[in-house]
Amino acid sequence: MSNESVTRKNRRTLILLALVLSAPFIASYTLYFWNVRPQSINYGDLIEVRQLKGTGLNDADQTIFRMRDLRGKWVLMSIDSGACAEQCQKKLYYMRQVRTYQNAEMDRIERLWLIDDEQKPSPEVLRDYEGMHVIRAKNSELLKEVPAAGSQHDHIYLIDPIGNLMMRFPKDPDPGKMAKDIKRLLKVSQLEHAMGTDMKH
Repeated sequence: MSNESVTRKNRRTLILLALVLSAPFIASYTLYFWNVRPQSINYGDLIEVRQLKGTGLNDADQTIFRMRDLRGKWVLMSIDSGACAEQCQKKLYYMRQVRTYQNAEMDRIERLWLIDDEQKPSPEVLRDYEGMHVIRAKNSELLKEVPAAGSQHDHIYLIDPIGNLMMRFPKDPDPGKMAKDIKRLLKVSQLEHAMGTDMKH
């Protein structure tokens, strides 16, 4: 057999092997992002995918915020009053813990708090949840795009790296189950990143 024939055979073998190894990731990616979504696979509620539009004001420096500022990151989002009572603080705590649980992958996740009133967050809350994006969003289009089973205050939401709102966690969620959902999504989305097929908008 000639060297050229051997090279072609080896190339075909490598391609076949790559397809076999990547098949589970491709299948998982399809389940999450192309509407083939068995409800039993996830803890959070998969909701109608929609891009969040509108602007807010960064509480830290009073600059304009747009969702594209977090492009390329998964985003855990809470909507609540700036007064941030017990349930609000519990959501912020869960968001921080779920992010930390991802260990080496945690930098792929951002935390976002949309404040829907005129109340000012306390210095203690801002200190406890340093690194979170705190955005004043009262009357913003950002809030009008977010569905809720009851109140928007009840949920933690998940936004994908291209800015699509795509998942809603229940009121008083189980942070362990949340973390597993996020871990799975981070894993399957690595395929898109590795292949350089991140969607552009």
